[in-house]
Amino acid sequence: MPHPANPPHVLWTSSRREFFLRAGLGFGSLALSGLLAEAARADQPEIDPLNPLSPRSPHFAPKAKSVVFLFMEGGPSHIDICDPKPALKDWDGKPLPPSFGKVFTPMGVGGNGLLPSKRTFQRHGESGMWMSDWYPHTSEVVDDLCLIRSCWADGLNHVGSVCQMNTGSILAGRPSLGSWVTYGLGTENQDLPAFVVMNDAGEPVGGPRNWGNAWLPATFQGTSFRKDDPPILHLKPPGGVSDERQRGKLGIIGDLDRIHAASRSDDSRLAARVAAYELAYRMQSHAPEAVDLSGETEETKRLYGLDDDRCKDFGAMCLRARRLVERGVRFIQLYCGSGSQWDAHRDIEGNHTKMCARSDKPFAALVKDLKRRGLLDSTLVIWGGEFGRTPMTEGTDGRDHNPYGFSMIFAGAGMKRGQTFGATDEFGLHAVENRVHVHDLHATVLHALGLDHKNLTFLRDGRDERLTINAGRIIKEILA
Repeated sequence: MPHPANPPHVLWTSSRREFFLRAGLGFGSLALSGLLAEAARADQPEIDPLNPLSPRSPHFAPKAKSVVFLFMEGGPSHIDICDPKPALKDWDGKPLPPSFGKVFTPMGVGGNGLLPSKRTFQRHGESGMWMSDWYPHTSEVVDDLCLIRSCWADGLNHVGSVCQMNTGSILAGRPSLGSWVTYGLGTENQDLPAFVVMNDAGEPVGGPRNWGNAWLPATFQGTSFRKDDPPILHLKPPGGVSDERQRGKLGIIGDLDRIHAASRSDDSRLAARVAAYELAYRMQSHAPEAVDLSGETEETKRLYGLDDDRCKDFGAMCLRARRLVERGVRFIQLYCGSGSQWDAHRDIEGNHTKMCARSDKPFAALVKDLKRRGLLDSTLVIWGGEFGRTPMTEGTDGRDHNPYGFSMIFAGAGMKRGQTFGATDEFGLHAVENRVHVHDLHATVLHALGLDHKNLTFLRDGRDERLTINAGRIIKEILA
């Protein structure tokens, strides 16, 4: 029986006019939702299925045409490079004050007493930016840098954190930053990949998913270049195969793929395969030239440290990156210390002395070289890792992972120069002033390229997905 307070006839006390009014409002909301969804999808790039990497217009006038991301994999210590914390000297060996609360240390090793930096810090340039003696060459270009000291992230281990810095999520399965950029803008160079990745040693933790396309069309994944010659394996045709024969073979394969794709328009792998065959053919003549350093002057080679065993490998990668920028490659990512070589759980002095020597001169050279060639104003250079390191020790002489507060450096297109933005606490553990999440970094990179991170979307399973997921703000304070 119905409850006495809710007799059945109450359902029919409303007038017919009120019923249709309420029903009309409901249908109106559905219509509005549909219109908003269509408007959102109108912002999605229109992809030419026969040339998915063709250039596309940005949402607004960009400052940057290209991005070079120097990824210090393993977690460089901001406390020892660019965020000095003199208060640590008074707390040497002591635990964190109770006011910091209980801090989770991922590896759970050691007494976790505070460890002062042994480096010497000085102000440099007209901006007076602080930099340690581990980065003497970078100290020469601080007036071209924008140092962000208040970054934070969600991951505690390398796999999840490298994944988030690349894709926005600590969980695998989302497209990488470079893939979103090429999806949104295409490429200005039809003879080279739009998105290139180079490693200086082993494979980064997480492997190719860090430059993968996930559920974006397959064409937009990154292309891995080797540091050795040839840069791409199996690119050169077999001996005795003429250019005419190779062109004919690829033409037949392309025709067969197009016939097969005619009734399968929703399968992006076919379009990607056709585009890949065409690109591979063009790359046979253009890719070797693009990464060939023999024509560079001796002065330029010395600038990048190619005469120094400590940094010649990463220096060659940075010089190749400059050559790729000149040729219109959209997104270039260089891993320094690939395989988590910056991960200084023990002997941070020995580890970072080696890794800073590997990266300092090439980073500074890239900024100098782009600037003198008139390319820095249109190229965004990024330096940083997946997180920083703790002010507490691990063991007796190492530092643990620190996603709570760390530093990143931007330089070039659209960024204020000689600026230090944000701050960590007195010990360098937490970002406390003008906090910048990974989503904010990604939103700002897309903004420099003329892309609105909220409107660069891809419809997947009925949801408009984007790089910054449901968050992210443009860091307007650092924009020129």
